[in-house]
Amino acid sequence: MKAAIIILSDPKSGSEEALGLVFNALAAAYDFKQKGDDVTVLFQGTGTRWPGELIKADHPAHDLYEAVSDTVAGVSCACTDVFGATEEVQQAGLELIKENPVPGTSGLPSLQKLVSEGYTVLTF
Repeated sequence: MKAAIIILSDPKSGSEEALGLVFNALAAAYDFKQKGDDVTVLFQGTGTRWPGELIKADHPAHDLYEAVSDTVAGVSCACTDVFGATEEVQQAGLELIKENPVPGTSGLPSLQKLVSEGYTVLTF
């Protein structure tokens, strides 16, 4: 089984819903990983703000993030630009993905590529 988990929720909202979404996304990645499945995690949209939060040792989802950090493929380059998360993404050491050269942007991850490679795409 192959799963691609796309995190779109915004930590800046400060809501329990946003925290619940990122936690459940990471928990799903953990579940797939523990079962030996092929799983990849991507941060897109306002979700590009999450890596800067998740690397903080006192964040409630930090330990879970660390447990699945090897499954994180990267962060949407264009979304990082738009939502001002470049510095935080660099601090987290994540790759900026730009394989989908959408006009007027620096590029995004290609969901088409993931689907064509047999991934089930889950969004949080």
